[in-house]
Amino acid sequence: MASIALKTFVGLRQSSPENNAIVLSKPATAAALPQRRFRINASKSSPRVTGRNLRVAVVGGGPAGGSAAETLAKGGIETFLIERKMDNCKPCGGAIPLCMVGEFDLPLDIIDRRVTKMKMISPSNVAVDIGRTLKPHEYIGMVRREVLDAYLRDRAATAGATVINGLFLKMDLPQSKSAPYVLHYTDYNAKTGGAGEKKTLEVDAIIGADGANSRVAKGINAGDYEYAIAFQERIKIPDDKMKYYEDLAEMYVGDDVSPDFYGWVFPKCDHVAVGTGTVTHKGDIKKLQVATRLRARDKIQGGKIIRVEAHPIPEHPRPRRVLERVALVGDAAGYVTKCSGEGIYFAAKSGRMCAEAIVEGSENGKRMVEESDLRVYLEKWDKTYWPTYKVLDILQKVFYRSNPAREAFVEMCADEYVQKMTFDSYLYKRVVPGNPLDDLKLAVNTIGSLVRANALRKEMEKLNV
Repeated sequence: MASIALKTFVGLRQSSPENNAIVLSKPATAAALPQRRFRINASKSSPRVTGRNLRVAVVGGGPAGGSAAETLAKGGIETFLIERKMDNCKPCGGAIPLCMVGEFDLPLDIIDRRVTKMKMISPSNVAVDIGRTLKPHEYIGMVRREVLDAYLRDRAATAGATVINGLFLKMDLPQSKSAPYVLHYTDYNAKTGGAGEKKTLEVDAIIGADGANSRVAKGINAGDYEYAIAFQERIKIPDDKMKYYEDLAEMYVGDDVSPDFYGWVFPKCDHVAVGTGTVTHKGDIKKLQVATRLRARDKIQGGKIIRVEAHPIPEHPRPRRVLERVALVGDAAGYVTKCSGEGIYFAAKSGRMCAEAIVEGSENGKRMVEESDLRVYLEKWDKTYWPTYKVLDILQKVFYRSNPAREAFVEMCADEYVQKMTFDSYLYKRVVPGNPLDDLKLAVNTIGSLVRANALRKEMEKLNV
């Protein structure tokens, strides 16, 4: 794939010499890692920690956990990162926005593909090409979770975090305001065979980054949430067909592939990820996956399934995300957007924001933290990202409710102004001010699309009588 110049972006490293092999870059040494400055704002009532620094356990080693552990360790916190599956391959489309590459200082070597073109394919197989508004240096990064997660964990270890290959079991809550939490886990680092060794760990605070089925969340009675099931197959396809997906991703919408989400074909290093998801029809997930493969059959014909993955994905934030000295981040907190299903960036961002709040509240590990310190993270998160989640929730309810509505959605995606606003918001995670005249035209076109969709739905209902 042709090299893309990124010299104008601060924090982005130049790509390695051109080849298609993925070489996982070694994290820089602690001294070479970018240093983030933290504003000291500790609660005056918080007692000082004597004879040691504040101890924090991060449960879960995905993007949220890796980012949190690195930030904590660099901020003077004694940090423990617990992860059971060091080679975890979560069924995830693997898309990351361009801003994440610079913001989290990711080496380009871990990005499998730079997607500059997308096809949105309607229930009637009308395909709309998306990406005309992208600038030469702009792209959507495609990563494998096992590669990204390992890199972030290694970087946390380089910064000083203790990484434990272990399975978190439960936690004992403290009996007093400054007493420790006691974590129970099975340690697989020791040479004890497959059974592992039962151990305990005392810490002052906990960050739960252990996914949708979070045991940390259960430990603080964080409450349940509605969740989707994501099902994905990694398919090795012939080289000539892989060429088609070199810098292109596909999204399929329709009742056949998902009644409330979408199906996808996303390119990886030497294969494609084909998947779908649903909240309302979890029992039909394999049937929906077959339909997704059928919609893409001509382009993946001759492919061989090399891996099958399935995982729950939260649909909204948990009722409780902070309690005393425990905070939830990433999927454990419920930070996956509706409509698009994006979660990697928000996981990493929430992990970092939570860790920053702990570093600041503890005066770089010198004071005990309180719930008020962790709520600083929560308030900042909700203020920054609540509008994004709300808008995408509305879009999903409006456009994913029926096939005619999905046809209208795909029709809207053909509009160049829609593409520009969508990509600018996605790539840089900021609200982009629109042109008032273009906004008015978009509103009129949206209403027109929905009217046509409603008329089509009524005609279809007549045919089904």
